Amino acid sequence: MKFAILFLSAAVLTMASPQAADSDHAWKPLFDGESFAGWEGDLTKFRIEEGAIVAGNLTDTLKHNYFLCTTERYDHFELRLQVKLVGENANAGIQLRTERIPNDTEVIGYQADMGQQYWGCLYDESRRRRILQQPDPELIKKTVKPGEWNDYRIRCEGKRIQLWLNGVQTVDYTEEDAGIAETGVIALQIHSGPPAEASYRDIQIRKLTVPSAE
Repeated sequence: MKFAILFLSAAVLTMASPQAADSDHAWKPLFDGESFAGWEGDLTKFRIEEGAIVAGNLTDTLKHNYFLCTTERYDHFELRLQVKLVGENANAGIQLRTERIPNDTEVIGYQADMGQQYWGCLYDESRRRRILQQPDPELIKKTVKPGEWNDYRIRCEGKRIQLWLNGVQTVDYTEEDAGIAETGVIALQIHSGPPAEASYRDIQIRKLTVPSAE
């Protein structure tokens, strides 16, 4: 189960926006809109429709979580994409700095959550198994567009992870555990449970240059 440990106030988050990064790299597509080039996973659970990656369907239940992972690893980056979630009690998310668990459908790492009361949360999948930071529920009610395309923006810079949903910041989290890696794959999830579809499109990434500590 997912438990909230911290709510961030709407007054603080609505004033925040992604930082300008003059020395950052250019944006590049992470998904070409036509193929799974650069991605790996169980393609019986993922398909491509109208330029979007679609996970799950509206007729079948799922016994396990499934993830479509990048073949390349990323450490410091900014990611932007559009997401849509359809289905009763549907849940999904975008994995960051993540690893596959051998001989399992699961992964381990940070997740930018989607669905129900978890929209805009930062969850720790298969590791601490809890929400690391959660926005005010009233802010999410005003921000999320149920059943429609929503803009997600994710920034991983050193130990700091920030999330924005439809232009509103929902998470500003700094990892205190020095043992947690700052690298891994990016993955798209469809959660176990009732029939649901999670769609992802216009996925773009840019790598960030983080000054080394001296």
